[in-house]
Amino acid sequence: MPGAGKTTVGRALARRMAKTFHDSDHEIEARTGVAVRVIFEIEGEPGFRKRESETIDRMTQMENVVLATGGGAILDPANRECLKSRGFVVYLHAQPRELWHRTRRDNARPLLQGADPRTRLEQLYAVRDPLYRDMADLIVDTGRQSANSLVTELIPQIEKTCGQSA
Repeated sequence: MPGAGKTTVGRALARRMAKTFHDSDHEIEARTGVAVRVIFEIEGEPGFRKRESETIDRMTQMENVVLATGGGAILDPANRECLKSRGFVVYLHAQPRELWHRTRRDNARPLLQGADPRTRLEQLYAVRDPLYRDMADLIVDTGRQSANSLVTELIPQIEKTCGQSA
């Protein structure tokens, strides 16, 4: 979900596990030379989602990486298959109210730019939460803990499930 901490936690996790960090949204921006919100403005959500799927397919074939995806990547069955079959999926869970507090001043999130972003987050959560839960290898509530505390909690769980070379 937007504001769950995917990029922040992913970056810290990669650093602590000596892996390379990638963010699919940042990769799309680097390849196109424009912000995600601009892609949404020009191509709409379908255009962005096509770019996102191509990026996830490519990046899930890489080794020794931590990949943070955009919150809506889960909507595409092909993305879910790439992520589930090629990696270990961690769902950073947060309730809509907490997500709203984290994102309420962020104008770079195209899907939250309407008149009522809090209601929009609740709608996104209702659709996405079951999909995230269905494919997650590990579900972690983010709460109000720091990214470093969360990573400290995550590493033993990942290593236990994936083995020491995770």
